Amino acid sequence: MKPPRWADRLLEIFVAPHLREDVQGDLHEVFYKQLEQNGLVKARRAFIWAVLHYLQPYFFKRKPSGHPKPSHTAMIRNYFQIALRNLERKKSYTFINVSGLALGMACGILIFMLISYHLSFDNFHANADRIYRFVTEQHRETVSYRPNVPNPFGKVFRNDYTFGEKVARIASSNDVLISLKTGGEIRKFKEDAGVAFAETDFFDIFNYPLLRGDFKTVLREPNTAILTERMARKYFGDQNPINQTFHLDNKVQFRITGILKDLPVHTDRKTEIFLSYNTLRQYDEWMASDESWGGMNSAMQCFVQLKPGVSPAQVEEVLPAYVKKYRPTNKNVHHYKLQPLADIHFNPRYGGAISKSNLWVLACIGFFLIVTACINFINLATAQALNRSKEVGVRKVLGSFRGQLFWQFIAETGLITTLAIFLACVTAWLLLPSVNDWFQVQISLNPLNDWGLALFLPALAVVVTFFAGSYPGLILAGFQPVVALKGKLSQPHIGGFNTRRTLIVGQFAISQALIIGMIVITDQMRYSTQSDLGFDKEAVVMLPIAPDTKPISLKTVKHQLAQIPGVKTVSVCQSAPASNYNVWNTSPQYDNRSEDELFSVSVKAADEQYIPMFDLKLVAGRNLFPADSAREFVVNETFTKKLGLKSPQEVIGKTLSLNKGQTTGPIVGVVGDFHDRSFHEDINAVCIMSASDLYGSYAVKIDGTTVKPTLAALEKTWSDLHPDQLYEYEFLDEHIANFYKTEDLMLRLIQTFAALAVFIGGLGLYGLVSFMAAQKTKEIGIRKVLGSSVGQILWIFGKEFSRLILIAFAVAAPVAYYGMNVWLNHFTFHIDVSVGVFATAIASTFLIAFLTVGFKSMKAAGMNPVKALRSE
Repeated sequence: MKPPRWADRLLEIFVAPHLREDVQGDLHEVFYKQLEQNGLVKARRAFIWAVLHYLQPYFFKRKPSGHPKPSHTAMIRNYFQIALRNLERKKSYTFINVSGLALGMACGILIFMLISYHLSFDNFHANADRIYRFVTEQHRETVSYRPNVPNPFGKVFRNDYTFGEKVARIASSNDVLISLKTGGEIRKFKEDAGVAFAETDFFDIFNYPLLRGDFKTVLREPNTAILTERMARKYFGDQNPINQTFHLDNKVQFRITGILKDLPVHTDRKTEIFLSYNTLRQYDEWMASDESWGGMNSAMQCFVQLKPGVSPAQVEEVLPAYVKKYRPTNKNVHHYKLQPLADIHFNPRYGGAISKSNLWVLACIGFFLIVTACINFINLATAQALNRSKEVGVRKVLGSFRGQLFWQFIAETGLITTLAIFLACVTAWLLLPSVNDWFQVQISLNPLNDWGLALFLPALAVVVTFFAGSYPGLILAGFQPVVALKGKLSQPHIGGFNTRRTLIVGQFAISQALIIGMIVITDQMRYSTQSDLGFDKEAVVMLPIAPDTKPISLKTVKHQLAQIPGVKTVSVCQSAPASNYNVWNTSPQYDNRSEDELFSVSVKAADEQYIPMFDLKLVAGRNLFPADSAREFVVNETFTKKLGLKSPQEVIGKTLSLNKGQTTGPIVGVVGDFHDRSFHEDINAVCIMSASDLYGSYAVKIDGTTVKPTLAALEKTWSDLHPDQLYEYEFLDEHIANFYKTEDLMLRLIQTFAALAVFIGGLGLYGLVSFMAAQKTKEIGIRKVLGSSVGQILWIFGKEFSRLILIAFAVAAPVAYYGMNVWLNHFTFHIDVSVGVFATAIASTFLIAFLTVGFKSMKAAGMNPVKALRSE
């Protein structure tokens, strides 16, 4: 509660500078006395009347018969000298402020760098605004989104229309084996980023500079390749890589005809080996086919650079003609679209790395942490105001103006901020490896090479200095000399207590919301990974089947693996029951009906050991008989439900046709539903069939008590049988955990941010309890003289904080409940947000608050009352 601002402003405008300070000080002192005695309305009325009284010619502006103005340089130097002395004298106050600001700004710096990194993706290409990717919307029971189009699409579009300056297809293959023969030695490399078969126009669309060779010729001939500088050094060291050869998956040989400049980190294209597109048929005949409109593979993508003046809408108008011409009766209705290059990195529908909404969330979190750190600075600074009242009073008596005192405090804040931002940069640099690992990014802290960061750091320092320092500076500079020297500052003189209460409530509301979110995400992650999936995933090791393994060799390897001590069962299959990799997703034709069903079925290739090994429950019929090719099928219960049948038994013996009649046979069994994908998705209709030419993995059930020797024996046996391949394995439960990599990252982030918010909120509580202890020193002394116990004194502090925490919880709980329910709705199978979550959050907050303020409260409650009352 302060005097009317407009009346104060009148004094500042009309009263002469040499009289203004005294007049304003006297009027303010009278106002606060009136406030205590007669209330706010009468005090303001009296203040306005007194101001009007001073608006007469005698008091109007005159030139002060002043002393010579001090040198600005000397004044500024004096500000910083005094600031350094104050900070050195109050080491604990300085440490808390610096650490709080440094922590908040370190998070702000890291988040700024992360956002800048993502916003810079693929913006270095010439004509980036005219580059688009063809994508597909698939309309079945539901709409799904694919980042690709049928394999022949690019060639047909290039021949039929003139909308594009350049059209290029690129087919990627990940996790490939590269073999090099050096002298008599064969060296093998597993490349997770894989290779890409690219049409030559791809390098006219995208700006990937070629250091050696000519784009017009390097990939024209079959079996030619170009590598990045990094890959060339990796494979050949200092040797000339041009005309060197390598083998891809021990199947196709390539000759190197060019060297690319290393790809920028700010690109979604991670492949560093590009192969001639006209060699694709030797590697994957189906993908290279110009007739395969029936299916799609995400590895095949098509890009176009539109001509100037051509809009995406013009192109999309003609694309439905391809559906009518090449897929007229298919129940899986395609809608082909153009996706801008600038959207590829940010669109999760089509596999984008991060959505812009998530970047906004990160930006808000960074802003909140910086603001929270500033709020704590304000709380601590105003709590220290009482200790500096006499200093301010003396300075004013000696002639200091309000502005000079304000800038003195800003200088102190600037020193703290400068030290904090230095520590923030060090902290951010130390945390960078973890951030790069968590987010799978490559960012570095180097302001000399990053102009955005070079501008952000000083801007952050200036903003934090003025945001954190202005309010305490105005409070200190506004002390009235007489009141300050007498030590009679009251609540209104040093800033309203309600302001600090509001800030603390806001801090703890967000802290509690983060704690609730952390508990809910942890429970959902536990539910997703520990629930019954409908199959046995424990102690199952997935080994790769070597490329081009013949059925007879497959049985030999399976038999030898099964003979290893510690191995219980071996099954050959395309993938595990829960996997993103299936043979097909296709519309089935049931019981010789004339049309395909409207739903799609997820097809899994597996042998007769698959169902018993994974403990899939047969609810009707029998298991598959041993076979090398698809002769019969086992479906799941969801398949029968989608057909509208009353009993699973009804499908037994009925004919099932897949992939437009290419695979047909009887249904011999029905298994109980199992989770074939993550908990984000509903259980799909599943069909299991034998198909040795489609198998990709050995599923090995091992004894959990002999894991280490069994794994060593598996590696030796597999490597002896496949000396030209690289051995690798994966536990099935680890594979399933990969379904939730995004959620795992989110959990780690929210744990980190919750810990930071709680820590910074704890500093805020410390500031508030310091303020309360300073305010209530004499009250505590009087209470102790009158017989109050330490517990009763502690309750003075406890009831205040309990009230604030409960108010914060009342704000946080409904917001967190709504937000977590929205997040859980992304899972088809999820937990419910229970009362226990909120009880845990509020209990942990009370515990944190108790630990934070306990020491200061005990110190205040245990002080000698004689010292507290001595000044009376």
